[in-house]
This record gives sequence, C-alpha cells and structure tokens, in this order.
Amino acid sequence: MRRIILSIFTFVLVSSIVSARNYTQFVDPYIGTGGHGHVFLGANVPFGLVQVGPTEMTRGWDWCSGYHYSDSILIGFGQMHLSGTGIGDLGDIALLPTLDNRQRSARFSHLAERVRPGYYSLMLDGSGIHVELTATQRVGFHRYSFPADTKTGRIILNLKQGIGWDKMTSAGFKQESPTVVTGFRHSSGWAKNQQVYFAAVFSRPVILEKQENDSVGIFSFTNHNESVMVKVGISAVSTDNALKNVEAEIPGWDFNGAVAAANKAWNDELGKIDIQTDNERARRIFYTCLYHTMFAPSIFNDVNGDYRGADGTVHHGDFVNYTTFSLWDTYRAAHPLSTLIHPTRQRDIAATMLNICAQQGKLPVWHLMGNETDCMVGNPGIPVLADIALKGYNVDKEAVYKALRQSAMCDDRGLNLLKKYGYIPTDLDSTYETVAKGLEYALADACVARLAKQLGKTEDYKYFLKRSLSYRDHYFDKRTGFMRGVTSKGRFREPFDAFKSIHRQDDYTEGNAWQYAWLVPHDVHGLVKCFGSEKRFAAKLDSLFIVDGDAGEEASPDISGLIGQYAHGNEPSHHIIYMYDYIGQPWKAASKLRYVMNNLYRDSIDGLCGNEDVGQMSAWYILSALGLYQVEPAGGKYVFGSPLFKEAAVNVGNGKTFRIIARNNNEQNIYIQNAKLNGKTYTKSYIYFQDLKRGGTLEFVMGPHPSKFGTAVKDRP
Repeated sequence: MRRIILSIFTFVLVSSIVSARNYTQFVDPYIGTGGHGHVFLGANVPFGLVQVGPTEMTRGWDWCSGYHYSDSILIGFGQMHLSGTGIGDLGDIALLPTLDNRQRSARFSHLAERVRPGYYSLMLDGSGIHVELTATQRVGFHRYSFPADTKTGRIILNLKQGIGWDKMTSAGFKQESPTVVTGFRHSSGWAKNQQVYFAAVFSRPVILEKQENDSVGIFSFTNHNESVMVKVGISAVSTDNALKNVEAEIPGWDFNGAVAAANKAWNDELGKIDIQTDNERARRIFYTCLYHTMFAPSIFNDVNGDYRGADGTVHHGDFVNYTTFSLWDTYRAAHPLSTLIHPTRQRDIAATMLNICAQQGKLPVWHLMGNETDCMVGNPGIPVLADIALKGYNVDKEAVYKALRQSAMCDDRGLNLLKKYGYIPTDLDSTYETVAKGLEYALADACVARLAKQLGKTEDYKYFLKRSLSYRDHYFDKRTGFMRGVTSKGRFREPFDAFKSIHRQDDYTEGNAWQYAWLVPHDVHGLVKCFGSEKRFAAKLDSLFIVDGDAGEEASPDISGLIGQYAHGNEPSHHIIYMYDYIGQPWKAASKLRYVMNNLYRDSIDGLCGNEDVGQMSAWYILSALGLYQVEPAGGKYVFGSPLFKEAAVNVGNGKTFRIIARNNNEQNIYIQNAKLNGKTYTKSYIYFQDLKRGGTLEFVMGPHPSKFGTAVKDRP
C-alpha cells in the first residue's frame, strides 16, 4: 500500500514538474494580431527562416505581416512572413488547397483556427478542407485533409503573390518527379533584390493540371481519404540546397512528430526564463512577449553552410548567418535581452554583421533577405556589435572595431555633413530628420569611442567622444529645452512647434521634439547639465508625462501609446522612464513602469500599444518585468525599475542561473525598499552585465511607498 501511495505521489510530483515546464501553454499567438501590432500568426520555430502561415490581401499598413485579425479572406499559405514591421514584404511561395481550380482565395472564421507555438490549423469555409501547418528552421510542413467524398483535390502553387510592397520580377517552377516540384521566385520590394528558391515535396503523386504563365501551377491528385502533406524547403541559394534542407530537417512524413519537435524547440527557449506569479494575465503577456522576441533575427543559410551575402553572391560559412535585422528598433532592448539569454548566438550574430560589413562596406542598418534596405536613421548596427564585444563575448575586437569605425566614417545618409559640420544642417540634407539622425549617430559614436578606449586607440577615442557629445553644442536649445534642427549658418530652424510632427518631412523620425529631447542614452548626466540642474531636468521630465498637445494630421502613426507626450508605442521613448534613476528619483520610474506594463500591454488581440517592431516592444516588457533595463546602448549597465513578479530565474548560459526575487511584491508594493546581491547588501540602482552572467541571486524587498534606495549620488547609474 505504501508503495502504491509513493508511486502516486511520484506521479503527481513528476506531472506537476512537467506541467510547470510547459511554457508554450502560456503563449497566446493572437496577441498583437489586431490593432497596429503587425504580428505574424502561423507556425515557426525560434529564429527560423520559415514562418509559414495564412496570407491575406494587403489592405493597408496593418497588413504588414500578411495577417490582420479583422480580415477573414486569405489568398494562400506563404512560407515566409515578417512580424511587427512597418513595411510589408515576403509571403513567398504560397500554397492554397482547393476543390476548384479557379479559386484564388478562401474565406475563413477565427472560430475554425487553432494556433500555438509551432502549429497552426484552420478549416476553410465552403470546401471543408482542414489545413495544418508546422515548421522547422528552413522547411514549411503542410498537411491538408480533404472531405471524404472528394474525387479530385487540388493544390495551387502561387509564386506571383506577395505582401505589401513586394512584387514578383521573375519566377518559374518545374515538376522534377511525380512528388517533387522545384522553382524560384525573384522579387523587388522592401528587399530590392530578393531571391528565393524552393523544393516542394508531396506525400503522394500530383499532376500539373494547369499552368498560368511561370508563376501559378495547379496540381491535382485523386483523393483516397488520406491527408496530403507537402514539405516546402526554402533557400536563398538554389533549388538543390532547398531540397537538401528538406532532406536534412524533415526526412520522413511524421507531421505530428514535427509539431512535437517545434513545440519542444519553443519550450526550451521559453524556459530560459521561469517566473513565479499569481497573475495569470501577466504570465500570458510575459511568455507571449518572450515568444515574439525570438522570431528574428532569422537564420539565413542552408544546412550545408551556403548563404547569399549582402553583395548578392553565394558564400560559404562556418557560422550561422542571419537576416531580418530591425536594428533601429532592436538595439534598445531586444539585443541586450539576447546577450543575456542567448549567449551561444552572439558569436554568429557578430560574424554575420562583420561579413555584411565586408560585403557592402558598412554594418547593417535594416537587413532583409541579404538586402540592405537602409530603413530608419542612424548607425544602429554599431551599438549591437559594440555591445557584444564590450560584454566580453569571444569575438575579434580589432575586427569589430574596424567595422564600427568604417561604418561611422561613411559618407552616406548625412554622415558626410556630420563629418564636415559636426552636425547635420537642416538646409543641406534633403531627406529631413536631421535631429533624429544626429542623435542616433551620436549614441553610436559613443559606442565606437568606448571600444576605441578599451583597445588603446586614444586619438580615435577623442574624436568619436567629441562627435557623441555634439548634441550639447548644436541640437540642444537651452531656451526651450528641446533638441532642434540647425541650419548651416548655425541657427535653429523656425518656425518651431514642439508638439507638431510631419511624417518624414521634419527634423524628427516618427516623433516630435518632446520625444526627442531625451535621446541621449549614452550621456544622461551630460543631458542633465544641459538643463542647468537636476531640478530643472526633473521638472521637464515630469512634464513629458502630463503635457497635452496636438501632433497634427500629418503626424506619424507610430506616435502611439501616449502618456502625455511619452510615446511608448515607438522606440525612441523606450529608455526615457529609466532616466529618473540617473537623478536619484527611482520611485518615479517605478510608478510609471508599472502603469505601462499593466495598461499598455494586454492579453488581447489588440494587445500592443504600437507596432511590435520585430520583438522590441516585447523585449522592453520582458526586461522591465524582470526589473531591469539597459539604458546605455552598449556595455551592459542594467538600470533597476520595478520587478513585476515574485521571482524570476534567468538561464544565463554555461549552466548558470540568475535569480531575481522581489519579496512582498504586489500591485501596491511597487517600490524597491532595499536589495541584496548574493546575500550582501546592495545599494546601487543598477547592476552590470558581468554580475548577471556570473549567476547568483538579486533580492529586492518591495514596499508601498518610495524609499531612499538608489537615491544617493554614489548609487546612481
């Protein structure tokens, strides 16, 4: 009897542990698929090139991912999608199962959808065809179940359709055997020269019933009351490599096994952070956010190491090559999070960036499918690569520095003017956004200076340090307390309205003067001095969250998630709240951070207050919920905020765990009272990356009222 009881106890214990480790159950992939979230919905694995899912007609900006929850008509199931971008592309190599060879779209109901990490299914209206999708890194795996009375089933291969700006320039396909179809699709859109090759392997023989030009093929088969499966391998190099990707990643026809493998891949990654909380809503938001941070960068090489480089030619590497670098967004939180929980990926990310620099003459700005889009302003690749090097990852620092310097000394995108004038004059740069450019270049220059100093390059250090501080002498207007556009004559541009925004036709990028007054994350104390005193700085910062003004009808739609003029829906605002720690007022940060986490992130279709931006919006939440955030763009100083959970265990690699415990934590006790690091009193309001990577325990005691923790000058970041 005792043995039976012990067995039952063991079973219950093991079951509870397994349940606790089933992190995918907490993910709601629908969060962010409505509103302006632009989030991908479908099946993929962490950092996979293939994101297979439904593609709808592009009906505007909110269809950038190819899917918006408000829609109910799809035009196919594409193998690749973007998530959270502001521009639409991809959707390549679409399949549509149908009974009618004339059909090019299908209606559906969300009630007939089922989705979880690594798996998507849908019953199509009218035809009754059941679609199931899963994926590996380079292969989309489809299973179509046709009604039992179907005499002839059809699968339409559509190479013409894409998402958003993407337009097919050439395409072709060939039936290699009764079960294998290969082909290619070249297109121009956001990525100007996109080359995709594919190999579609069917589980049963198919016949090319009809062909429309080189871009549409209708394949038919006789139904025998069995599912039809298709494995679609993707390559940027060749159809042969696409087939090799299929053979390596899905050698058999075990669809359910592939679903289980995808689930395990997600579970392993999501399990890198284990949280303890009684707030199930916050748990869903947290793990969905963590899920969204791992859609990119995406793997961009074949199983044999081949990849298409930024120079358009084929290369071979001994590293994992990546693409989809939304760096203007992700340098702020997504990459600092990645350096914490994905240490083994940092070498390959660095290698990718160094190779891109060698192939195109500068570090990536916004790289997509081997193409430099030059989207957004500044040099956002610099802080990402510098951060990896400064945090001590195993990279060639001299090679890294060479790439940083080379990118900072280019002549394109206003850098020629910056080198000549020390700033970018508004009357000489026809592309506008000069203040945003100048401030972004300045923070990147600070990263170059920091690595130059570490490597003993004294003259370079002085040069780039001076450039990083140029905002003090040029853009900052002491009279108004704002960063302003400056002419080649050294005069501030007039007229000036701190609230007004004209999208892509003023001095700022997706923002106004209120939001850009604070874009000096590399020199916060220097910015404080510009205001004259901490008191004046604090007053201005306080006013940001309460001032009311009209941005105008021509303002960027990215200015969203507003609290006063603080715009959490767009990235330039993301570090601002943490600036309170720098002036010894961390309690103000705590209350505002809790408000943002509790009100601007929701477990609903319209759950994001702005564009997801390839994981950045979610990464902000992850770090802030843990209670820390990297304000300075490189180097690893994480500033404390207000931890959301009772406890979080972060797997930082090499078998080490860093635990963050927040005692007495609840909705009222949002202020840090005191802290201990590994059992010893800790008084600073920040912590260094190296302390986190060593593993250990950080204990906070939380309370309902502000305290003196972190307020002393010596304890501030």
